[in-house]
Amino acid sequence: MATMADGRILIADDEDGLRWVLEKGFRGAGYQVTAVKDGTAVLRESEAQPFDLILLDIRMPGLDGLTLLGQIREKHPEAQVVIMTAHGTVETAIQAMQRGAYDYLAKPFDLDEALLLTERALTARRLSQEVTSLKNGLKEVWEFGALVGRHPTMQEVYKTIGRVAASDVSVLLRGESGTGKEVVARALHHYSRRAGRPFVGISAAAIPATLLESELFGHEKGAFTDAKERRLGKLELAHGGSVFFDEIGDMPPELQVKLLRALQERAFERVGGHELIRMDVRVLAATHRDLEAMMKGGKFREDLFYRLNVVTLSLPALRERRGDIPLLAEHFLSKYAESLGERVIAPDAMDRLVGYEWPGNVRELENVIQRAMVMASGGVVLPEHLPIGPVSAAAGVTADASLEEIIERKMIECVRGMRGQSSANLHGLMVGLVEKPLLRAVMRETKSNQVRAAQLLGINRNTLRKKLKEHSIDPDAP
Repeated sequence: MATMADGRILIADDEDGLRWVLEKGFRGAGYQVTAVKDGTAVLRESEAQPFDLILLDIRMPGLDGLTLLGQIREKHPEAQVVIMTAHGTVETAIQAMQRGAYDYLAKPFDLDEALLLTERALTARRLSQEVTSLKNGLKEVWEFGALVGRHPTMQEVYKTIGRVAASDVSVLLRGESGTGKEVVARALHHYSRRAGRPFVGISAAAIPATLLESELFGHEKGAFTDAKERRLGKLELAHGGSVFFDEIGDMPPELQVKLLRALQERAFERVGGHELIRMDVRVLAATHRDLEAMMKGGKFREDLFYRLNVVTLSLPALRERRGDIPLLAEHFLSKYAESLGERVIAPDAMDRLVGYEWPGNVRELENVIQRAMVMASGGVVLPEHLPIGPVSAAAGVTADASLEEIIERKMIECVRGMRGQSSANLHGLMVGLVEKPLLRAVMRETKSNQVRAAQLLGINRNTLRKKLKEHSIDPDAP
């Protein structure tokens, strides 16, 4: 059984006996270990997954250790590298340290010596990460823009963050889209003991159901048609830190079962794999849906709900705290001043901001302020610079309208235009109108890779080819 409690180690040595001893010894000490015997395999494995430390023999078939060291430091500067060398090549090992290796082990060495040096190297890596985190502290303050406000409901949000951030309890964030649920999740992570470790988010709404399991748990090479390399999932990448499940209410029921099991056992298997991977993560989740109603309808598991809902934090809609809109607007003006230039908001423009309904909440407000700053070349944001109000309302499209809302409005126009027709085949027409741009977008995004495109669409390749031909789409178009 593998564990990730102390880091991921890559061992590279062409001596089978030494490689076997090191692999067994490091696994026994609680590390997750990958062992290879040549330089080509080092490059392949380090591209497939991140390693905390690489034990690298200075002389191996193919690429030598010094050449490998340069490539590793260039592509994966966060990984510590320890060189292994025979007595006669200590000078080369010192040269390797000058090129960025953490230290070296002179052969022959015993397992305890290797484990002690590894522990020191990983401690140094963690300290370096903490320093980087502190340096990024000012940047992260800007990311907490949705937490600006004096309204009593926001004061309660601040207090709850303060009470629960330091603990490891699961938190369920509730509120409309754009209210700042991910921002609060990042704040909970930022002020926790896990702040120097990864914050990894995954959106159940943004990823096709056919790919969500692989995104969550990772997959082994050959697990499915397009799985050409092993890939780590979000749970594995978040080890030691926090994982944020956005729009958890959109997760398919069959995947809810697997997620619940992983959270209960604190372990999981990659798709197509049999090795049990231990995990240590703090769980944060968010939804705009009524999960209680979904549970009654059998669409969301009650046991998963209670696993996620140890603490609930509800965020108010922006229209419910209009007094905070001027504060938020000033915050976003300051945030973008360096890149777009300083701006001020005219009083009548501010009145429009305060009076607007903000269906997209804080996210929409930030978008509107940023666009207004671009348009306000004279330094003052005027009402006409704001893409909101009567003009936007008449068009029925807000600055933060969802794809579903835009499509629905266009279809309403089409339906109205077909009134009085006895047989319009409306269903076929609408499906065709939506399907063609969808196919074009997926083919463009996958660079005309039909295997990947079919997988994203959830159809087989023959069906994809048929639909491309049906809509006169060139399958090889860039």
